[in-house]
Amino acid sequence: MTRPLPQLTPMNEWFWTSGADDRLRIQGCTECRTLVHPPVPVCPACRSRSWAPTVVSGRGTVVAFTVNHHPWHPAFEPPYAIANVALAEDATVHLTTNIVGCDPDDVSIGQEVAVRFEQHEDVWIPLFEPTGTSDAVNRVPEPQRPAPRAPVASDRYEHRVVLSGVGRSAIGRRLMVDPLSLTVDACLEAVADGGLTLDDIDGLSTYPGMVGMGLSEGGVTAVEEALRLHPTWINGGGELPGPGGAVIAAMLAVAGGLCRHVLCFRTVWESTYAALRLGPGSGGGRVSGPLLEWRAPFGAMSAANWIGMNANHYLHRYGATRELLGWIAINDRANAARNPAAIYREPMTMDDYLSARPITSPFGLYDCDVPCDASVAVVVSDATVAADLPKPAIRIEAVGTQITERISWDQDTLTHEPQVIGQSSHMWTRTSLRPGDVDVAMMYDGFTFNAITWIEALGFCGFGEAKDWLDGGRRIALDGELPVNPHGGQLSEGRTHGFGFIYEAVQQLRRDAGERQVAGAKTAVVTSGGGTPSGVMLLQRDET
Repeated sequence: MTRPLPQLTPMNEWFWTSGADDRLRIQGCTECRTLVHPPVPVCPACRSRSWAPTVVSGRGTVVAFTVNHHPWHPAFEPPYAIANVALAEDATVHLTTNIVGCDPDDVSIGQEVAVRFEQHEDVWIPLFEPTGTSDAVNRVPEPQRPAPRAPVASDRYEHRVVLSGVGRSAIGRRLMVDPLSLTVDACLEAVADGGLTLDDIDGLSTYPGMVGMGLSEGGVTAVEEALRLHPTWINGGGELPGPGGAVIAAMLAVAGGLCRHVLCFRTVWESTYAALRLGPGSGGGRVSGPLLEWRAPFGAMSAANWIGMNANHYLHRYGATRELLGWIAINDRANAARNPAAIYREPMTMDDYLSARPITSPFGLYDCDVPCDASVAVVVSDATVAADLPKPAIRIEAVGTQITERISWDQDTLTHEPQVIGQSSHMWTRTSLRPGDVDVAMMYDGFTFNAITWIEALGFCGFGEAKDWLDGGRRIALDGELPVNPHGGQLSEGRTHGFGFIYEAVQQLRRDAGERQVAGAKTAVVTSGGGTPSGVMLLQRDET
Protein backbone atom coordinates (compact mmCIF):
# COMPACT_ATOMS: atom_id res chain seq x y z
CA MET A 1 0.00 0.00 0.00
CA THR A 2 1.48 3.35 -1.06
CA ARG A 3 1.17 6.66 0.68
CA PRO A 4 -1.91 8.72 -0.25
CA LEU A 5 -0.67 10.76 -3.17
CA PRO A 6 -1.79 14.25 -4.21
CA GLN A 7 -3.82 14.79 -7.35
CA LEU A 8 -1.42 16.60 -9.67
CA THR A 9 -2.73 19.81 -11.23
CA PRO A 10 -1.11 22.66 -13.18
CA MET A 11 -1.04 24.62 -9.91
CA ASN A 12 0.83 22.07 -7.81
CA GLU A 13 2.66 19.70 -10.15
CA TRP A 14 5.89 21.69 -9.99
CA PHE A 15 6.04 21.22 -6.20
CA TRP A 16 5.28 17.51 -6.08
CA THR A 17 7.74 16.71 -8.90
CA SER A 18 10.47 19.08 -7.72
CA GLY A 19 12.44 16.32 -6.01
CA ALA A 20 13.29 14.66 -9.32
CA ASP A 21 16.59 16.56 -9.17
CA ASP A 22 16.81 16.42 -5.32
CA ARG A 23 16.05 20.13 -4.96
CA LEU A 24 13.21 21.58 -2.89
CA ARG A 25 11.26 24.37 -4.54
CA ILE A 26 8.82 26.80 -2.93
CA GLN A 27 6.63 29.40 -4.63
CA GLY A 28 8.57 32.65 -4.78
CA CYS A 29 7.34 36.09 -5.76
CA THR A 30 9.44 37.40 -8.65
CA GLU A 31 8.79 41.00 -7.58
CA CYS A 32 9.52 41.07 -3.82
CA ARG A 33 11.11 37.59 -3.36
CA THR A 34 8.60 36.52 -0.68
CA LEU A 35 8.33 32.77 -0.28
CA VAL A 36 4.76 31.40 -0.09
CA HIS A 37 3.39 28.01 0.88
CA PRO A 38 1.00 26.44 0.04
CA PRO A 39 0.91 27.98 -3.45
CA VAL A 40 -1.59 30.78 -4.13
CA PRO A 41 -2.14 32.91 -7.27
CA VAL A 42 -1.09 36.21 -5.67
CA CYS A 43 1.77 37.30 -3.43
CA PRO A 44 0.40 38.08 0.06
CA ALA A 45 3.13 40.68 0.61
CA CYS A 46 3.11 42.85 -2.55
CA ARG A 47 0.01 41.43 -4.34
CA SER A 48 2.01 40.66 -7.47
CA ARG A 49 0.63 37.93 -9.70
CA SER A 50 4.14 37.04 -10.88
CA TRP A 51 5.80 34.05 -9.25
CA ALA A 52 8.04 31.12 -10.01
CA PRO A 53 9.15 27.88 -8.36
CA THR A 54 12.16 28.93 -6.29
CA VAL A 55 14.95 26.60 -5.22
CA VAL A 56 15.65 26.68 -1.47
CA SER A 57 18.35 24.98 0.55
CA GLY A 58 16.18 22.16 1.83
CA ARG A 59 17.29 22.88 5.38
CA GLY A 60 14.89 23.66 8.18
CA THR A 61 14.02 23.29 11.85
CA VAL A 62 11.37 21.22 13.60
CA VAL A 63 9.04 23.72 15.29
CA ALA A 64 6.21 21.28 16.10
CA PHE A 65 5.72 17.54 15.88
CA THR A 66 3.61 14.58 16.92
CA VAL A 67 4.46 10.89 17.15
CA ASN A 68 1.47 9.08 15.74
CA HIS A 69 0.46 5.71 17.22
CA HIS A 70 -2.94 5.23 15.56
CA PRO A 71 -3.37 3.25 12.30
CA TRP A 72 -5.10 5.93 10.23
CA HIS A 73 -3.95 4.48 6.90
CA PRO A 74 -2.50 1.09 5.93
CA ALA A 75 0.50 2.71 4.22
CA PHE A 76 1.76 4.07 7.54
CA GLU A 77 2.82 1.64 10.24
CA PRO A 78 2.82 3.30 13.68
CA PRO A 79 4.69 4.79 15.30
CA TYR A 80 5.85 7.49 12.92
CA ALA A 81 6.76 11.16 13.34
CA ILE A 82 4.83 13.98 11.68
CA ALA A 83 6.44 17.39 11.97
CA ASN A 84 6.02 21.04 11.12
CA VAL A 85 9.34 22.21 9.66
CA ALA A 86 10.22 25.90 9.33
CA LEU A 87 12.44 26.61 6.35
CA ALA A 88 15.91 28.04 6.95
CA GLU A 89 15.28 30.82 4.41
CA ASP A 90 12.06 32.00 6.05
CA ALA A 91 10.85 30.69 9.42
CA THR A 92 7.26 31.70 8.58
CA VAL A 93 7.14 29.15 5.75
CA HIS A 94 6.31 25.70 7.09
CA LEU A 95 6.01 22.23 5.64
CA THR A 96 4.02 19.42 7.20
CA THR A 97 6.23 16.39 6.65
CA ASN A 98 7.70 13.25 8.20
CA ILE A 99 10.96 13.07 10.11
CA VAL A 100 12.85 9.98 9.01
CA GLY A 101 16.30 8.54 9.66
CA CYS A 102 15.83 8.39 13.42
CA ASP A 103 13.61 6.78 16.02
CA PRO A 104 10.28 8.66 16.15
CA ASP A 105 10.73 9.16 19.90
CA ASP A 106 14.01 10.99 19.22
CA VAL A 107 12.27 13.78 17.27
CA SER A 108 12.20 17.05 19.19
CA ILE A 109 11.45 20.71 18.76
CA GLY A 110 14.66 22.47 17.80
CA GLN A 111 16.09 19.73 15.58
CA GLU A 112 17.77 20.96 12.44
CA VAL A 113 16.75 18.83 9.50
CA ALA A 114 17.47 18.46 5.79
CA VAL A 115 15.21 17.33 2.99
CA ARG A 116 15.40 14.00 1.25
CA PHE A 117 12.95 12.85 -1.37
CA GLU A 118 11.08 9.59 -1.73
CA GLN A 119 9.55 8.79 -5.11
CA HIS A 120 6.09 7.25 -5.39
CA GLU A 121 4.89 6.90 -8.97
CA ASP A 122 5.13 10.40 -10.46
CA VAL A 123 5.32 12.18 -7.10
CA TRP A 124 8.43 13.03 -5.07
CA ILE A 125 7.56 13.30 -1.37
CA PRO A 126 9.76 15.75 0.59
CA LEU A 127 10.80 14.11 3.86
CA PHE A 128 13.33 15.44 6.37
CA GLU A 129 16.05 13.81 8.46
CA PRO A 130 17.92 15.26 11.46
CA THR A 131 21.28 16.98 11.07
CA GLY A 132 21.66 18.72 14.46
CA THR A 133 19.89 20.91 17.00
CA SER A 134 19.06 24.58 17.45
CA ASP A 135 16.93 26.83 19.65
CA ALA A 136 14.05 26.78 17.19
CA VAL A 137 11.33 27.73 19.62
CA ASN A 138 12.68 31.28 19.50
CA ARG A 139 11.87 31.36 15.79
CA VAL A 140 8.14 31.08 16.52
CA PRO A 141 6.74 34.40 17.73
CA GLU A 142 4.79 34.73 20.95
CA PRO A 143 1.04 35.01 20.30
CA GLN A 144 -0.40 38.49 20.40
CA ARG A 145 -3.90 39.65 21.25
CA PRO A 146 -5.00 41.52 18.13
CA ALA A 147 -6.95 44.76 18.06
CA PRO A 148 -10.04 43.70 16.07
CA ARG A 149 -12.13 46.15 14.12
CA ALA A 150 -14.48 48.08 16.35
CA PRO A 151 -18.23 47.81 15.74
CA VAL A 152 -19.40 50.21 13.05
CA ALA A 153 -22.39 51.33 15.14
CA SER A 154 -23.74 51.09 18.67
CA ASP A 155 -26.65 48.97 17.46
CA ARG A 156 -25.88 45.26 17.60
CA TYR A 157 -27.52 42.58 15.46
CA GLU A 158 -27.05 40.18 18.38
CA HIS A 159 -29.52 42.18 20.48
CA ARG A 160 -32.31 41.84 17.93
CA VAL A 161 -32.62 38.08 18.38
CA VAL A 162 -33.09 35.45 21.09
CA LEU A 163 -32.68 31.70 21.34
CA SER A 164 -36.26 30.58 21.86
CA GLY A 165 -36.13 26.79 21.74
CA VAL A 166 -33.72 23.87 21.91
CA GLY A 167 -34.11 20.17 21.25
CA ARG A 168 -31.99 17.06 21.11
CA SER A 169 -32.45 13.54 19.84
CA ALA A 170 -31.20 10.44 21.59
CA ILE A 171 -27.41 10.48 21.91
CA GLY A 172 -25.26 7.39 21.97
CA ARG A 173 -22.80 5.08 20.30
CA ARG A 174 -23.95 3.07 17.29
CA LEU A 175 -27.65 3.82 17.68
CA MET A 176 -28.27 2.33 14.22
CA VAL A 177 -30.85 5.02 13.51
CA ASP A 178 -30.86 6.90 10.22
CA PRO A 179 -29.54 10.46 10.68
CA LEU A 180 -32.61 12.18 9.26
CA SER A 181 -34.76 10.54 11.93
CA LEU A 182 -32.43 11.91 14.60
CA THR A 183 -32.68 15.34 13.00
CA VAL A 184 -36.46 15.32 12.88
CA ASP A 185 -36.58 14.31 16.56
CA ALA A 186 -34.36 17.22 17.58
CA CYS A 187 -36.12 19.74 15.33
CA LEU A 188 -39.61 18.89 16.50
CA GLU A 189 -38.51 19.08 20.13
CA ALA A 190 -36.85 22.48 19.61
CA VAL A 191 -39.92 23.94 17.90
CA ALA A 192 -42.21 22.70 20.66
CA ASP A 193 -39.76 23.89 23.33
CA GLY A 194 -40.08 27.41 21.94
CA GLY A 195 -43.89 27.24 22.03
CA LEU A 196 -43.96 27.31 18.22
CA THR A 197 -45.37 25.19 15.44
CA LEU A 198 -43.72 24.16 12.18
CA ASP A 199 -45.84 26.77 10.42
CA ASP A 200 -43.97 29.45 12.39
CA ILE A 201 -40.60 28.36 11.00
CA ASP A 202 -39.54 30.52 8.06
CA GLY A 203 -35.80 29.84 7.99
CA LEU A 204 -33.47 26.82 8.05
CA SER A 205 -29.76 26.81 8.85
CA THR A 206 -27.27 23.99 9.30
CA TYR A 207 -23.59 23.05 9.34
CA PRO A 208 -21.84 21.64 7.32
CA GLY A 209 -24.60 20.94 4.82
CA MET A 210 -24.75 18.01 2.45
CA VAL A 211 -21.59 16.04 3.29
CA GLY A 212 -20.81 12.40 3.94
CA MET A 213 -18.64 10.52 6.47
CA GLY A 214 -21.38 10.43 9.08
CA LEU A 215 -21.22 14.19 9.57
CA SER A 216 -24.62 15.25 8.22
CA GLU A 217 -28.24 14.31 7.83
CA GLY A 218 -28.23 15.51 4.23
CA GLY A 219 -28.45 19.24 4.84
CA VAL A 220 -31.30 21.69 4.40
CA THR A 221 -32.58 19.80 1.38
CA ALA A 222 -33.22 16.63 3.37
CA VAL A 223 -34.90 18.42 6.28
CA GLU A 224 -37.07 20.57 4.02
CA GLU A 225 -38.22 17.46 2.20
CA ALA A 226 -39.00 15.66 5.46
CA LEU A 227 -40.84 18.49 7.22
CA ARG A 228 -42.27 20.27 4.14
CA LEU A 229 -41.55 23.75 5.44
CA HIS A 230 -41.57 26.88 3.29
CA PRO A 231 -38.54 28.93 4.41
CA THR A 232 -37.86 32.41 3.12
CA TRP A 233 -34.15 31.92 3.83
CA ILE A 234 -31.83 28.94 4.10
CA ASN A 235 -28.17 28.35 4.89
CA GLY A 236 -26.03 25.24 4.75
CA GLY A 237 -22.29 24.86 4.37
CA GLY A 238 -18.98 24.37 6.13
CA GLU A 239 -17.37 27.76 5.55
CA LEU A 240 -18.87 29.45 8.60
CA PRO A 241 -17.49 30.62 11.99
CA GLY A 242 -17.34 27.05 13.26
CA PRO A 243 -20.36 24.75 13.59
CA GLY A 244 -22.08 27.45 15.66
CA GLY A 245 -21.77 29.63 12.58
CA ALA A 246 -25.09 28.16 11.47
CA VAL A 247 -26.68 29.85 14.49
CA ILE A 248 -24.73 33.08 13.94
CA ALA A 249 -25.89 33.20 10.32
CA ALA A 250 -29.46 32.69 11.51
CA MET A 251 -29.06 35.62 13.92
CA LEU A 252 -28.04 37.84 11.01
CA ALA A 253 -30.99 36.66 8.90
CA VAL A 254 -33.52 37.38 11.66
CA ALA A 255 -31.90 40.70 12.59
CA GLY A 256 -31.99 41.68 8.92
CA GLY A 257 -35.71 40.93 8.63
CA LEU A 258 -35.41 37.98 6.27
CA CYS A 259 -37.29 35.70 8.64
CA ARG A 260 -38.72 35.52 12.14
CA HIS A 261 -37.97 32.00 13.42
CA VAL A 262 -34.97 30.06 12.06
CA LEU A 263 -34.62 26.38 12.86
CA CYS A 264 -30.90 25.52 13.16
CA PHE A 265 -29.76 21.90 13.35
CA ARG A 266 -26.60 19.80 13.49
CA THR A 267 -26.54 16.01 13.14
CA VAL A 268 -23.74 13.48 13.49
CA TRP A 269 -23.91 9.72 13.13
CA GLU A 270 -20.23 8.85 12.97
CA SER A 271 -20.39 5.74 15.14
CA THR A 272 -23.17 4.10 13.12
CA TYR A 273 -21.49 5.18 9.88
CA ALA A 274 -18.30 3.43 10.99
CA ALA A 275 -20.14 0.35 12.25
CA LEU A 276 -21.87 -0.04 8.89
CA ARG A 277 -18.52 0.39 7.10
CA LEU A 278 -19.91 3.05 4.83
CA GLY A 279 -16.60 4.91 4.45
CA PRO A 280 -14.50 5.02 1.28
CA GLY A 281 -11.86 2.41 0.58
CA SER A 282 -8.25 2.95 1.55
CA GLY A 283 -6.69 2.82 -1.91
CA GLY A 284 -7.05 3.94 -5.48
CA GLY A 285 -7.87 7.63 -5.72
CA ARG A 286 -5.57 10.53 -5.04
CA VAL A 287 -6.16 13.26 -2.47
CA SER A 288 -6.89 16.89 -3.24
CA GLY A 289 -8.08 20.02 -1.51
CA PRO A 290 -6.39 22.25 1.05
CA LEU A 291 -7.02 20.02 4.08
CA LEU A 292 -5.50 16.80 2.77
CA GLU A 293 -3.23 17.54 -0.19
CA TRP A 294 -0.43 18.89 2.00
CA ARG A 295 -0.93 16.46 4.91
CA ALA A 296 -2.20 13.06 3.78
CA PRO A 297 1.02 12.15 1.91
CA PHE A 298 2.74 12.24 5.31
CA GLY A 299 0.15 10.24 7.21
CA ALA A 300 -1.28 13.36 8.89
CA MET A 301 -4.79 12.11 8.26
CA SER A 302 -6.58 13.53 11.29
CA ALA A 303 -7.09 16.80 13.11
CA ALA A 304 -5.61 14.87 16.06
CA ASN A 305 -2.28 14.96 14.21
CA TRP A 306 -2.58 18.58 13.15
CA ILE A 307 -3.57 19.90 16.57
CA GLY A 308 -1.25 17.48 18.38
CA MET A 309 1.73 19.21 16.77
CA ASN A 310 0.60 22.56 18.20
CA ALA A 311 -0.05 20.98 21.59
CA ASN A 312 3.51 19.65 21.72
CA HIS A 313 4.84 23.08 20.77
CA TYR A 314 2.77 24.63 23.58
CA LEU A 315 4.00 22.14 26.19
CA HIS A 316 7.60 22.72 25.09
CA ARG A 317 7.40 26.51 25.03
CA TYR A 318 5.57 27.00 28.32
CA GLY A 319 7.05 24.14 30.31
CA ALA A 320 3.74 22.36 30.84
CA THR A 321 3.17 18.62 31.12
CA ARG A 322 0.42 16.28 29.97
CA GLU A 323 -1.25 16.70 33.35
CA LEU A 324 -2.39 20.12 32.10
CA LEU A 325 -4.44 18.38 29.40
CA GLY A 326 -5.50 15.70 31.85
CA TRP A 327 -7.34 18.17 34.07
CA ILE A 328 -9.62 19.03 31.15
CA ALA A 329 -10.47 15.37 30.52
CA ILE A 330 -10.95 14.59 34.22
CA ASN A 331 -13.18 17.62 34.76
CA ASP A 332 -15.34 16.67 31.78
CA ARG A 333 -15.71 13.13 33.06
CA ALA A 334 -16.61 14.27 36.58
CA ASN A 335 -19.29 16.55 35.16
CA ALA A 336 -20.61 13.85 32.83
CA ALA A 337 -21.37 11.70 35.88
CA ARG A 338 -24.19 14.18 36.61
CA ASN A 339 -25.49 14.09 33.04
CA PRO A 340 -27.77 11.11 32.30
CA ALA A 341 -27.36 11.68 28.55
CA ALA A 342 -23.55 11.46 28.58
CA ILE A 343 -21.94 8.46 26.91
CA TYR A 344 -19.04 8.08 29.36
CA ARG A 345 -19.90 8.64 33.02
CA GLU A 346 -17.44 6.40 34.84
CA PRO A 347 -14.95 8.19 37.15
CA MET A 348 -11.50 8.94 35.75
CA THR A 349 -8.27 9.53 37.68
CA MET A 350 -5.07 11.15 36.48
CA ASP A 351 -3.49 7.68 36.43
CA ASP A 352 -6.33 6.49 34.17
CA TYR A 353 -5.75 9.44 31.89
CA LEU A 354 -1.97 9.10 31.67
CA SER A 355 -2.04 5.33 31.11
CA ALA A 356 -4.60 5.38 28.28
CA ARG A 357 -3.71 4.11 24.84
CA PRO A 358 -1.59 6.66 22.92
CA ILE A 359 -3.15 8.13 19.79
CA THR A 360 -0.77 10.83 18.55
CA SER A 361 1.49 12.60 21.02
CA PRO A 362 0.75 14.28 23.31
CA PHE A 363 -2.79 12.92 22.92
CA GLY A 364 -3.99 9.64 24.34
CA LEU A 365 -7.42 8.11 24.06
CA TYR A 366 -9.00 10.42 26.66
CA ASP A 367 -7.70 13.55 24.94
CA CYS A 368 -9.99 12.85 21.99
CA ASP A 369 -13.72 13.43 21.83
CA VAL A 370 -16.20 10.59 21.46
CA PRO A 371 -17.73 9.84 18.02
CA CYS A 372 -21.45 9.35 18.47
CA ASP A 373 -24.90 9.59 16.93
CA ALA A 374 -27.02 12.61 17.86
CA SER A 375 -28.82 15.66 16.58
CA VAL A 376 -29.22 19.04 18.27
CA ALA A 377 -31.57 21.82 17.15
CA VAL A 378 -31.85 25.49 18.15
CA VAL A 379 -34.49 28.04 17.19
CA VAL A 380 -33.35 31.64 16.64
CA SER A 381 -36.27 34.08 16.92
CA ASP A 382 -36.94 37.78 16.68
CA ALA A 383 -36.34 39.35 20.09
CA THR A 384 -39.85 40.82 20.19
CA VAL A 385 -41.25 37.38 21.01
CA ALA A 386 -39.17 37.01 24.20
CA ALA A 387 -41.99 37.88 26.59
CA ASP A 388 -44.34 35.37 24.97
CA LEU A 389 -42.07 32.33 25.20
CA PRO A 390 -43.00 29.49 27.55
CA LYS A 391 -39.45 29.41 28.95
CA PRO A 392 -36.91 32.19 29.65
CA ALA A 393 -35.49 33.62 26.45
CA ILE A 394 -31.73 33.46 26.00
CA ARG A 395 -30.29 36.70 24.73
CA ILE A 396 -27.09 37.06 22.74
CA GLU A 397 -24.87 39.71 24.26
CA ALA A 398 -22.01 39.48 21.77
CA VAL A 399 -20.52 37.34 19.01
CA GLY A 400 -16.88 37.08 17.92
CA THR A 401 -16.07 36.07 14.36
CA GLN A 402 -13.15 38.15 13.07
CA ILE A 403 -10.30 36.25 11.45
CA THR A 404 -6.91 37.72 12.39
CA GLU A 405 -4.72 34.67 11.80
CA ARG A 406 -4.07 32.77 8.59
CA ILE A 407 -6.77 30.25 7.74
CA SER A 408 -4.30 27.42 8.08
CA TRP A 409 -3.59 24.47 10.33
CA ASP A 410 0.20 24.68 9.97
CA GLN A 411 1.38 28.00 8.52
CA ASP A 412 0.68 30.53 11.28
CA THR A 413 -0.27 29.95 14.93
CA LEU A 414 1.69 27.10 16.50
CA THR A 415 1.39 28.04 20.17
CA HIS A 416 -2.37 27.49 20.31
CA GLU A 417 -5.15 25.97 18.27
CA PRO A 418 -5.53 28.09 15.11
CA GLN A 419 -8.46 30.50 14.95
CA VAL A 420 -9.31 31.17 18.57
CA ILE A 421 -7.36 34.31 19.45
CA GLY A 422 -8.86 36.69 16.88
CA GLN A 423 -12.44 35.59 17.39
CA SER A 424 -12.12 35.84 21.18
CA SER A 425 -10.66 39.35 20.99
CA HIS A 426 -13.40 40.38 18.55
CA MET A 427 -16.18 39.28 20.91
CA TRP A 428 -14.92 41.45 23.77
CA THR A 429 -15.06 44.56 21.51
CA ARG A 430 -18.83 44.05 21.17
CA THR A 431 -19.74 44.11 24.87
CA SER A 432 -18.93 45.93 28.09
CA LEU A 433 -18.78 42.57 29.91
CA ARG A 434 -15.42 41.02 30.73
CA PRO A 435 -14.16 37.51 31.53
CA GLY A 436 -14.92 38.01 35.21
CA ASP A 437 -18.62 38.38 34.37
CA VAL A 438 -18.89 34.87 32.90
CA ASP A 439 -20.64 32.33 35.13
CA VAL A 440 -20.20 29.19 33.03
CA ALA A 441 -17.98 28.38 30.04
CA MET A 442 -18.55 25.95 27.19
CA MET A 443 -15.05 25.32 25.85
CA TYR A 444 -14.87 23.38 22.60
CA ASP A 445 -12.98 20.19 23.41
CA GLY A 446 -12.61 18.14 20.29
CA PHE A 447 -9.25 17.59 21.96
CA THR A 448 -8.23 18.61 25.47
CA PHE A 449 -5.80 21.16 24.03
CA ASN A 450 -8.63 22.99 22.26
CA ALA A 451 -10.21 23.84 25.61
CA ILE A 452 -6.88 25.11 27.00
CA THR A 453 -6.39 27.45 24.05
CA TRP A 454 -9.94 28.83 24.28
CA ILE A 455 -9.46 29.51 28.00
CA GLU A 456 -6.32 31.51 27.28
CA ALA A 457 -7.60 33.19 24.11
CA LEU A 458 -10.68 34.48 25.95
CA GLY A 459 -8.47 36.05 28.59
CA PHE A 460 -9.38 33.96 31.62
CA CYS A 461 -5.62 33.71 32.04
CA GLY A 462 -2.57 34.77 30.06
CA PHE A 463 -0.91 32.83 27.27
CA GLY A 464 0.96 29.89 28.73
CA GLU A 465 -0.52 30.42 32.20
CA ALA A 466 -3.20 27.70 32.18
CA LYS A 467 -0.96 25.19 33.96
CA ASP A 468 -1.07 27.32 37.12
CA TRP A 469 -4.47 28.93 36.57
CA LEU A 470 -6.32 25.59 36.46
CA ASP A 471 -5.21 24.96 40.05
CA GLY A 472 -5.24 21.21 39.59
CA GLY A 473 -8.68 21.40 37.95
CA ARG A 474 -10.31 23.10 40.92
CA ARG A 475 -10.93 26.41 39.15
CA ILE A 476 -12.93 24.80 36.31
CA ALA A 477 -14.92 22.34 38.47
CA LEU A 478 -18.68 22.66 38.81
CA ASP A 479 -18.24 24.56 42.08
CA GLY A 480 -15.14 26.44 40.89
CA GLU A 481 -14.58 30.04 39.86
CA LEU A 482 -15.28 29.23 36.20
CA PRO A 483 -17.25 25.99 35.71
CA VAL A 484 -16.26 24.49 32.34
CA ASN A 485 -18.43 22.07 30.37
CA PRO A 486 -20.90 21.04 33.10
CA HIS A 487 -22.41 18.46 30.74
CA GLY A 488 -19.13 16.62 30.18
CA GLY A 489 -18.17 18.26 26.90
CA GLN A 490 -17.47 16.33 23.75
CA LEU A 491 -14.83 14.30 25.59
CA SER A 492 -17.46 12.53 27.71
CA GLU A 493 -20.98 13.45 26.57
CA GLY A 494 -20.22 12.90 22.89
CA ARG A 495 -18.99 14.72 19.80
CA THR A 496 -21.91 16.82 18.60
CA HIS A 497 -19.57 19.25 16.85
CA GLY A 498 -20.36 22.42 18.73
CA PHE A 499 -24.14 22.33 19.01
CA GLY A 500 -24.06 20.38 22.25
CA PHE A 501 -22.36 23.36 23.89
CA ILE A 502 -25.16 25.68 22.77
CA TYR A 503 -27.76 23.24 24.08
CA GLU A 504 -26.03 23.03 27.46
CA ALA A 505 -25.63 26.81 27.72
CA VAL A 506 -29.37 27.25 27.21
CA GLN A 507 -30.12 24.60 29.84
CA GLN A 508 -27.77 26.28 32.30
CA LEU A 509 -29.13 29.79 31.75
CA ARG A 510 -32.70 28.54 32.05
CA ARG A 511 -31.67 26.79 35.31
CA ASP A 512 -32.86 23.46 33.84
CA ALA A 513 -29.61 21.51 34.14
CA GLY A 514 -30.54 19.37 37.14
CA GLU A 515 -27.67 17.96 39.21
CA ARG A 516 -25.09 19.74 37.07
CA GLN A 517 -26.68 23.18 37.40
CA VAL A 518 -24.26 26.04 38.03
CA ALA A 519 -25.84 28.08 40.80
CA GLY A 520 -27.17 31.45 39.64
CA ALA A 521 -25.85 31.12 36.10
CA LYS A 522 -26.72 34.26 34.16
CA THR A 523 -23.93 34.61 31.58
CA ALA A 524 -22.36 31.85 29.49
CA VAL A 525 -19.62 31.88 26.88
CA VAL A 526 -19.92 29.30 24.10
CA THR A 527 -16.97 28.56 21.84
CA SER A 528 -17.53 26.96 18.49
CA GLY A 529 -15.00 25.24 16.32
CA GLY A 530 -11.96 23.08 16.73
CA GLY A 531 -10.03 24.40 13.76
CA THR A 532 -10.48 26.96 11.05
CA PRO A 533 -12.43 29.13 11.15
CA SER A 534 -14.19 29.42 14.51
CA GLY A 535 -16.64 31.60 16.40
CA VAL A 536 -17.64 32.44 19.96
CA MET A 537 -20.88 33.68 21.54
CA LEU A 538 -21.68 35.35 24.85
CA LEU A 539 -25.19 34.40 26.00
CA GLN A 540 -27.33 35.80 28.83
CA ARG A 541 -30.52 34.81 30.57
CA ASP A 542 -33.35 37.24 29.86
CA GLU A 543 -34.23 38.79 33.21
CA THR A 544 -36.78 41.29 31.87
